[in-house]
Amino acid sequence: MIVATAAALLAAMTLVMCRALMGPTAYDRVLALNNIGTKTVVLIAVLGFLNGRPEFLDLALVYALINFIGTIAVLKYIEYGDLGAGSPPEGRG
Repeated sequence: MIVATAAALLAAMTLVMCRALMGPTAYDRVLALNNIGTKTVVLIAVLGFLNGRPEFLDLALVYALINFIGTIAVLKYIEYGDLGAGSPPEGRG
């Protein structure tokens, strides 16, 4: 059953990768890549369960945090064109 779950995750990741490549806007691509990252976290946890290695859950949590921070950084770069820029001042947006 767990092997079927891993196979289904890989199939879903393939479909999401197609969406990332064909997405009409940059936001669609970022959302697809975030989805791939989320599915990767679940896949790491499933593979850790299959191999009897509970320390894979720690790796999955770290990967989830990196995925979240990376998504926020990419979206900020798309929105403002710079990672160091803050939000525009009131009245200038």
